[in-house]
Amino acid sequence: MAIFSAVVLSMPIWMSPFGAAYPDILQKFVIFGVFAIGYNILFGLTGYLSFGHAAFLGVGSYTAVWSFKLLSMNIIPAILLSVLMSGIFAVAMGYIALRRSGIYFSILTLAFAQMCYNLAYSVLTPITNGETGLQLAKSDPRIIDRLFSEAGEGLPSTTLFGIETSGYSGFYISAVIMILAFYVSLKIFNSSFGLKLKAIKSNQNRMRYLGFNTKPYLLTAFVISGMYAGLAGGLLAATDPLAGAERMQWTASGEVILMTILGGVGTLFGPLLGVIIIKYFENIFSAVNQVDLHSFYALLPDWLEDIMVAVSSMFVGEGWHLTLGLLFMFVVAFLPKGVLQGVEIGYKKISSYFSKSPTKSTKKADTGANHGE
Repeated sequence: MAIFSAVVLSMPIWMSPFGAAYPDILQKFVIFGVFAIGYNILFGLTGYLSFGHAAFLGVGSYTAVWSFKLLSMNIIPAILLSVLMSGIFAVAMGYIALRRSGIYFSILTLAFAQMCYNLAYSVLTPITNGETGLQLAKSDPRIIDRLFSEAGEGLPSTTLFGIETSGYSGFYISAVIMILAFYVSLKIFNSSFGLKLKAIKSNQNRMRYLGFNTKPYLLTAFVISGMYAGLAGGLLAATDPLAGAERMQWTASGEVILMTILGGVGTLFGPLLGVIIIKYFENIFSAVNQVDLHSFYALLPDWLEDIMVAVSSMFVGEGWHLTLGLLFMFVVAFLPKGVLQGVEIGYKKISSYFSKSPTKSTKKADTGANHGE
């Protein structure tokens, strides 16, 4: 945990060579890291594939913004309410969806998420503000804040007891929350509860034959995972106080699935690697243009430079999805346990190279020398 915390908190330093050291992208890394950690508790431990976790992300965002509008711009009440409301919603959704398993469970969660998206987009516009999205307004009551201070001229900003949640301070606040979320996930993975979830994934029928009622364990895992998603939604609203229906779309659920599979399902660090890869492609790799490519290939002859730029431009900029798709295909085909498996294989090869025993020739030479003596 100490090493992990140091790596996360030092991201502005070691992400600088990759061009991803600015606060907005760093906040996305850690916030979607919370989302992926929670999703991995359900999918990684139980094997239940949910296509509806974007609903909890949206519920958390809307709850946080309403907390800013009605109560205070301090993020503590907003985050607590986001986790609570997402947990309540997860109980209702999981109670129905977990009556089925396999593909039927996945379809049910997708149906719930799409219903929530359409309700937020059209029917519940008094609460969600429809396609415009829920935003702050100067006329908002903000009861707690107005009890202790007068309203300023412009729109207030979100804070943590006076510390701004934007910029690098916002990143460090989100990073600390992600570290705590990872610690809770680590405890769940290593607990007897986590062991039962792994047993359900391995053979749920055998668990039932042994006398275990698996539904309470599955529902608990589903609710915990939903609360993680609500926490991520609350953090998104805390860094940028705006909530829209697009956070409930099926594409948001598909994104966290890709993050988890790409990094390594059921592993502790794999989903976090998947988050960094996908968000880096989405925000940095997609911004590479032909000017950048020409400067990159500037040392080549002009005719070769033009060819390399023409070929490379298909995989960067607007074509970043193609590169991500090829990477995903490679991982699924050759690294079924995700990118983390490739990291582990590389680490083992390097460690074995430096710790290998003396070669046969060396042994023979030593033996001959001993006989000569």
